[in-house]
Amino acid sequence: MNKTVLRLLFGFIFLSLLGYTSWASTQQPLWEWQGLINPPDRWWTIATLIDAYYAFITFYVWVFYKETTSTGRLGWFVAIMLLGNMAMAGYVLLQLARLKPGEPVANILIRS
Repeated sequence: MNKTVLRLLFGFIFLSLLGYTSWASTQQPLWEWQGLINPPDRWWTIATLIDAYYAFITFYVWVFYKETTSTGRLGWFVAIMLLGNMAMAGYVLLQLARLKPGEPVANILIRS
C-alpha cells in the first residue's frame, strides 16, 4: 500500500466521520440520546462503547511509542479519547505528511 492510498483512506475516514458527526449533532444533541436508559439499546450500547475505547487504547499504544515527549503523548491521548477515529485518522495523516519523498510508508510505524 502506498502513501497516496493511505492518505485517501484516512482522509476519507476523517472527513466522513467529521461530516456525519456534525450532521448528527444538528439532528439530536448527544446529551439527549437515550441509548443507555432505554432497553434493549443499553447493553449493546455499552458493549459498543467498550469495544470502541479498547480500540482507541490499542491505537494509542502505537502513538505512545511514536511520540517522544510527555506533552505529545498526553495531547494525543486526550484527542483520541475525546474524538476517537477522527483523531486517529488525523494522526495517521500527520505521520504520512512527515514522510520524505520516496520514503517507504512502512516508516510511519517506527519511531524516528
